[in-house]
Amino acid sequence: MKKVGLVMRKIQFTEAQGPRIFADRLKEIGRELGVEIVYISPERHVSGYDWLEGYEHEKGDLVNYDIVLDQIHSEKIDHVIYTVSGFTFLKMFIKNCVLFPHSFPDPALTGYEMMKPFYSIVDKAIVQTEFLKREMGRNFGVHDVTVIPIGFNESLAERYFDPMQVVENRILWIGRDEENRRPDLVLEYARQNPDKEVFMVFGGERYKESMKKYDVPSNVKLKFALKQDEVFSLMNSAKVYWSCSKFDTFAMPLTEALAMGKLVVKPEHPCYDHLSSTHSFSGNEMNWFELVNMAAGAKAKVSLENRQYAFEKFSSAVMKDGYKKFFDQWLRQ
Repeated sequence: MKKVGLVMRKIQFTEAQGPRIFADRLKEIGRELGVEIVYISPERHVSGYDWLEGYEHEKGDLVNYDIVLDQIHSEKIDHVIYTVSGFTFLKMFIKNCVLFPHSFPDPALTGYEMMKPFYSIVDKAIVQTEFLKREMGRNFGVHDVTVIPIGFNESLAERYFDPMQVVENRILWIGRDEENRRPDLVLEYARQNPDKEVFMVFGGERYKESMKKYDVPSNVKLKFALKQDEVFSLMNSAKVYWSCSKFDTFAMPLTEALAMGKLVVKPEHPCYDHLSSTHSFSGNEMNWFELVNMAAGAKAKVSLENRQYAFEKFSSAVMKDGYKKFFDQWLRQ
């Protein structure tokens, strides 16, 4: 079985959010395609908080090359997917390296200036959206770019879909306690709308501590590090899914929300254009509260149009087909 190394930061492997879900899904798809995905991550200069200076950012990754290369060579790997731009220099040692970014040097994101120099030497990438493909070419002259969505778990979307369980006043938000995710806006919405039941789901246990700095209204329920089954069960019960992030490379929970037939409120930034469906409403800080309330007040409990759109565009079957085509060509090199 052909081996492919997947290089991610330690914290990405340990959280219950996008990067880890992507890794596990890719591993499963690889197994079906006869490809062994080997997890590789640095063990030093890491922190439980990825925004602390000196830890877990691109410059910190540079001091981990020996550890990462030792793991790659010990597994006799000659094809590598890396998700953090700080590991771009792997291509100096491994011929076949491809970037699959979980972040992007956009001004809305913390540390974007630090990412930019690394992106200037990327020569091959897999991205999750056509928007990112355009941006890679426009900003960094990278044109060897393949678009493959992360996908969602169809079996969970089938198992937990039950419109009768929808709670009319329940709003769901999934994210991190980070400035660009705007948890402060969600708390303010809940404060102004005491008739709504607002669930905020965070990917890691570490956010239990960081959320203590907020005055959390009584109609907000905080959840941490939920398993995928728990996410889909909770998603099914919500009437509205709301994302108010400044920027996303894919926005996996939004695709899951569409797949579960949620009425979706999202940012109007073009990085979310791939998530446009019948009941997917784009807004901004000026009108989000009104949009969320309009969606919550809609007659329909679910949107079958959103559900169909997600299954056609973002299912794990779509992801598997994308990687089959990519691996068929790349692994021959």
